[in-house]
Amino acid sequence: MRIGQLATLTEATPDTLRYYERLGLLPRPARTNGGYRLYEHTALERIALIRKAHALGLTLREVREVLDIASGGRDPCAHVRALLERRLGEIRLRIADLQSLERTLATVLADAERHPPSRACVCQIIESQPLTRLAPPAPGRGRRRKEEP
Repeated sequence: MRIGQLATLTEATPDTLRYYERLGLLPRPARTNGGYRLYEHTALERIALIRKAHALGLTLREVREVLDIASGGRDPCAHVRALLERRLGEIRLRIADLQSLERTLATVLADAERHPPSRACVCQIIESQPLTRLAPPAPGRGRRRKEEP
């Protein structure tokens, strides 16, 4: 099938499919004499697997690792389990950070309600906070890079 048909069947864009191909997530398809891509029906299953893995929190690079392990004839499930356990730990840390921020914000807002502004400043709510209470997030946490168009 051509890229437009595959895109329609998988509800992906042709750009996404080409991106998956560049990353090695989809094998390079055969081409027509006119240069059009011709995908096998196995591409449907591969895209479903990619999406399910991505929905579980795996990055596209990690999905590629899993596919490479499987294409080498080995069972990738132990690797997937390790990746998911690591991701779960990261999520638990983010939840703990967010809960801490929630408590801090609730306290700051309650303090601001009890103590209306009394002097000229940029913002008393911000300026009245000790720097230790509002520590920045740990490096590498809180941001996730975009990986898919």
